[in-house]
Amino acid sequence: MFFPVSILRRLSQTVSFGLLAACFAGTTALTAYAALGGDIASVQADQVHMRGSMRTSKATGYSVQEIQGAQGLLVREYVSNAGKVFGVAWQGPWPPDFRQLLGGYFDQYVQAIKAQRTAHVGRRPVLINQPGLVIEVGGHPRSFFGHAYVPGMLPEGVHAEDIQ
Repeated sequence: MFFPVSILRRLSQTVSFGLLAACFAGTTALTAYAALGGDIASVQADQVHMRGSMRTSKATGYSVQEIQGAQGLLVREYVSNAGKVFGVAWQGPWPPDFRQLLGGYFDQYVQAIKAQRTAHVGRRPVLINQPGLVIEVGGHPRSFFGHAYVPGMLPEGVHAEDIQ
């Protein structure tokens, strides 16, 4: 299907970046299976699916499982000593599959995106700051980034700034 450039420009100015990213995330071939709030076992499934290499680093109260996908997507999963994924971060040429990455928090994300879309017109980074979920998404084609975490799951001594 062919669309004139002027129509595409107007469409891009009226569609919220977050909604666009959410729609695009459902169509990407490279997905992540570890879900925010899930357990560490899901991290190994991500590595296999992404055909990537995994590197683990330790910090006080948590570990970071970093998966570098074969196609350029980098996903960091922050896992507490209790084995729960309390935060995720990503960067790469396209957004990750938010449904998979956010797990049970995906519906909350979609509702927050819809609320932002009615409040603001145009493209802009997504910032969701709710008591049970914080998500920041930004970027442009070939350079997307973001992070998400559950404030109540942060291990003692871990700060939001640590998730990047």
